[in-house]
Amino acid sequence: MERKLWTREELILVFNLYLKLPFGKMHTRTPEIIEMANLIGRTVNSIAIRLTNFASCDPYHQNRGVKGMVGGIKQCQPIWDEFFGNKEILIFESERILAEKENKTIETKFDELLFDIKDLRGETKLREVKTRVNQNVFRQIVVANYSGKCAITGIDIPELLFASHIIPWSKNEDERLNPENGICLSALYDKAYDKGLISINEKYQVIISDKLKKKKEADYFEKYFAPIENQSLILPQRYFPKKEFIQYHLDEIFNKN
Repeated sequence: MERKLWTREELILVFNLYLKLPFGKMHTRTPEIIEMANLIGRTVNSIAIRLTNFASCDPYHQNRGVKGMVGGIKQCQPIWDEFFGNKEILIFESERILAEKENKTIETKFDELLFDIKDLRGETKLREVKTRVNQNVFRQIVVANYSGKCAITGIDIPELLFASHIIPWSKNEDERLNPENGICLSALYDKAYDKGLISINEKYQVIISDKLKKKKEADYFEKYFAPIENQSLILPQRYFPKKEFIQYHLDEIFNKN
């Protein structure tokens, strides 16, 4: 029987899944892999193999000396390169294709994200849709990278987890969707990090701002901030916070009023 060639759309969908799955879940029993196989009419085993092909393209695994399955790398490498050439375009395209396979539109699939922009039209609406969808995918990638846990507290309740940008979304378009520019934090610490009340140093330890330290007599400081000072982050599976991004946060956001 002649083997069915993989299409670009199928490869993009599997790459989308690769970004969202923790590395330890890339096996045939994983529900998301089974769902993808059903969606595109492929075997579960073939999806798992393609995921390991993408792992072979991943510099993180290459640096660890993990080769993965290199057989299909020639097909997967162009998708990987396209992603790192323009993350915003490829992520949105992958979500559009995924919605189509699920017999939905982007707007119906992400209705909860887009409910308040129904009256917008044309380019303005498209730009806002792309931004929100891509932010949602970025969150999924970052949360998966930290095994679904807050990097400070270990809280693993999805509704309480945020993908905190190290360099803010508005400050660097090229790095908005870079997994190395995200840390998974629960709500309180996400906001404190965003406002520069806490930061992470180059040893991946939590540091507390002078403004917060002025509140050290308060009960809430003793409960929520004193215990985390100098604490090491729970480290991610693949994409560690990039040192240049950490330095940007320390220089431009931390301890600034």
